[in-house]
Amino acid sequence: MLDGVLEALTGMGLATSAGLNAYIPLLAVGLLTRYSDLLTLPPSWHWLANGWVLGILGVLLMIEMIADKVPIVDHANDVIQTVVRPTSGGLAFGAASSSQSVTVNDPGQFFGSHQWVPIATGVVISLIVHSGKAAVRPVVNVSTAGVGAPVMSVIEDIFSVALSLVAIILPVLVLVFLVVLIVCFWLLLRRRRRRKAAKRAARDAAQYPQSYPTR
Repeated sequence: MLDGVLEALTGMGLATSAGLNAYIPLLAVGLLTRYSDLLTLPPSWHWLANGWVLGILGVLLMIEMIADKVPIVDHANDVIQTVVRPTSGGLAFGAASSSQSVTVNDPGQFFGSHQWVPIATGVVISLIVHSGKAAVRPVVNVSTAGVGAPVMSVIEDIFSVALSLVAIILPVLVLVFLVVLIVCFWLLLRRRRRRKAAKRAARDAAQYPQSYPTR
């Protein structure tokens, strides 16, 4: 039972990480399988540890990291990543749910033979996180005149790396990361609503000045 819970937490953590950066969790899974004993992929997923696959993922990661740090370009990148990040999340969750790790000795207990379930779950989780990221990034760009875009992107990359490693090595901490991420998204979205309300009030005041008497 405990293995099943840890297995689910590992998948959730990797899928959440993919919602922020599509390639970091897949690279983490592949590299740790190839160069350490922390994770062991089953034969059906061992292609993630292939040298060519890791090289391609590394190149795509560099492109993603650069594009995500340039204002306006980051928005176009988020549009493209609407498909890529959920797909990555599904793959990461699917691979993790059937892998042996330092905390999961008997993988496959939680989902059993229904391997489409973790993949579908990973897609949904990553899509939700990606949607939150895409919604809050314009708030940062507008409020900082674009200066905050690279800073925010670096924070997201660091968070994604840390979450991917924690999901594999110490999955119980995934819940802490999820709470932090939810709180940050909520604060930024609330700030976005306030900015929209202020703009709406200013526009109404300009159109109907008689309704907003000065004192």
